[in-house]
Amino acid sequence: MGQIIPPPLSLYIHFPWCVKKCPYCDFNSHKLKGELNEEQYIDALIADLEQDVPLVWGRTVNSIFMGGGTPSLFSAKSIERLLNAVRALLNCKPDMEVTMEVNPGTGEYDNFIGYKKAGVNRLSIGVQSLKDENLKVLGRIHSSAQAIDVYHKAREAGFDNINLDMMFALPDQSIGEAKEDLLSLIELNPNHISYYQLTIEANTLFAVKTPKNLPNNENLEEMYLQGNKLLEEKGYQQYEVSAYGKEKRFCLHNINYWQFGDYLGIGAGAHSKISFGASNEVKRYVKYKLPRIYQTANQDFRLETKTLGQSDLLFEYMLNGVRLKKSINLKSFAQSTGIEPQILLDKLEGAERSKWIKVNKKRIELTDAGYLLSDEIVKLLL
Repeated sequence: MGQIIPPPLSLYIHFPWCVKKCPYCDFNSHKLKGELNEEQYIDALIADLEQDVPLVWGRTVNSIFMGGGTPSLFSAKSIERLLNAVRALLNCKPDMEVTMEVNPGTGEYDNFIGYKKAGVNRLSIGVQSLKDENLKVLGRIHSSAQAIDVYHKAREAGFDNINLDMMFALPDQSIGEAKEDLLSLIELNPNHISYYQLTIEANTLFAVKTPKNLPNNENLEEMYLQGNKLLEEKGYQQYEVSAYGKEKRFCLHNINYWQFGDYLGIGAGAHSKISFGASNEVKRYVKYKLPRIYQTANQDFRLETKTLGQSDLLFEYMLNGVRLKKSINLKSFAQSTGIEPQILLDKLEGAERSKWIKVNKKRIELTDAGYLLSDEIVKLLL
C-alpha cells in the first residue's frame, strides 16, 4: 500500500430543522416544533468543532457549506457568531467559498444583508419548480412567485454567486413541461443550476405512498438530455451529473467531495472524512443524528468512528469520481487511497469490456454510455 497524502479540506455544517418535511427528502431533517433555540444549537456546533479541531491541526479549510434542513431558519446574528468561531478555531483560506442553503418559504429575506456581512458569499436556493402545481405535489411550502422574489432579494442584497435547484421527472410532467419549467429558471440568470431527477428514496413519505404517473425510463432520459442541451445552449457548463455553472462558477465545495477530498462535518447527523498521512489511514466520523441527543452530547458528539478498508476506499472513490465530467487521474487515486492503481483497474475490467470506460497509464475516462450507466460501474466494486 502506498503513502496517503491528505487532500484539500472543507467544512460542512448541518442544520437539522425545516418548517415542513418534504415527502421526497431523505436527509436528516426534522419538522420544527415550537420556538427554535438558536443559541443552544450554535453552542453545540462550536463545541463539536472544538472537539474535531485536533483532527486537522495545521490544515487549511478551503470552503464551507451550511446545509440542512434549512440553515436560513437561523438569524444572521447566529450565523455570524458561528462563522466567527470557525475562523477563530480553523485556518481558513482568505475569500474562501462559503455557501448557505435557503428555502424560499421561510421568510428570512430580511437577513440576506446580515448573512453577507457574516461572511456568506454563495447562496443555494431550493426552488425545485416554477410551477405551483408541481410545488404542491412536492410538498413545498413556497409558491413560484415567492421563489422568484427571494432570488431577486438575494441579488439586491449583493450576492453575485447564486445556485438554483430544480427537479425534473415529476408526477404527470411531460417532456415539454419539463423544458418550459427549466427555461423559466434559466431566464432568472443564476450563476449555477442544479438540475436533477426526482428519485424515490427509502425512508421518505414518497416511498410509503409513491406518486402515480412518474415518467417512464425513456421519457426520463429524454428529459435529462433535453435539459443538458438547453443549459449548454444558454451558457451553462456541465461539470457533474446534475451541476451546471455559468462562466465557470462551479461549486468548489462539492467538487472537493467528488474528488475524494477531506471534510469535517459538524452538526446533528453530520459525517466527516479525514485522511491521516502519518498513520496512512482514512477515517469517517458520524455525529449523533437526533437534534435533542446531539445538543446534550456532553462534549462528545461522535456516534461512530470507522477506519476505511481497501474495499471501502475503492467503492467510495469511484462513487464520487464517476459523477464528474472529467477523467479519473490514477496518480490522484493512489495518493488519496494508498492503493495501487492496478487493483482498481482489475476491478473495472468488465466496464472496459463493455466500453463504459477507456483506460490508459494515467487515467480512466468514462464514455458517453458509461456516464449514463455510472451506477453500474460502481456496482463492480461491491
